[in-house]
Amino acid sequence: MKWSLSQLRSYRDEPLQFDEALDLKHDLMTRYPKDIYDVEAVQVTGYASYDKGNVLISAKVEARLTVPSTRSLTPVALPLAFQMTEIYVPEGTDLKRFDEEDTVIVLPEDEMLDFDVAVEDNILVRIPMQILSEAEQNGEAMPTGQGWEVISEDDLAKQAAEHKTVDPRLAKLKNLFPDQEAKD
Repeated sequence: MKWSLSQLRSYRDEPLQFDEALDLKHDLMTRYPKDIYDVEAVQVTGYASYDKGNVLISAKVEARLTVPSTRSLTPVALPLAFQMTEIYVPEGTDLKRFDEEDTVIVLPEDEMLDFDVAVEDNILVRIPMQILSEAEQNGEAMPTGQGWEVISEDDLAKQAAEHKTVDPRLAKLKNLFPDQEAKD
């Protein structure tokens, strides 16, 4: 969905309502081929309204992605549903009148507002940093390979405690502060 600011001026009295299924698979997978394995149709419902030179777009986005597990890279289905609100203003607009929390995007007067790209960006921002498959969430064994293995932080702490040895050259320093030994 693309609109120019001049097109959206005609929606001063009544907002432009939309309910569209966007095909963003190619664009998202081209931008992030290692981070997104598949994208099903993205459903976008909302409105665009024009007021005093500004365009307010509010939309509910529902998408279903297939992304790699951050632990084993196995494909994981990731449903997303979120609300996005953005304000588009023409170049030269005084931005001080907007709150810091507002998402304000400045557009040159002759540039088209590409809402598909805005939806893509909002989807990418909402992909979690840690994604685990159902089996990984249920405690399945960590991945291993030839000469390597993934261990949990708890296991790492246990291993560090078991292998805690003092360098013999520094062992004599323990006698300098005998009261400190009891606190450790």
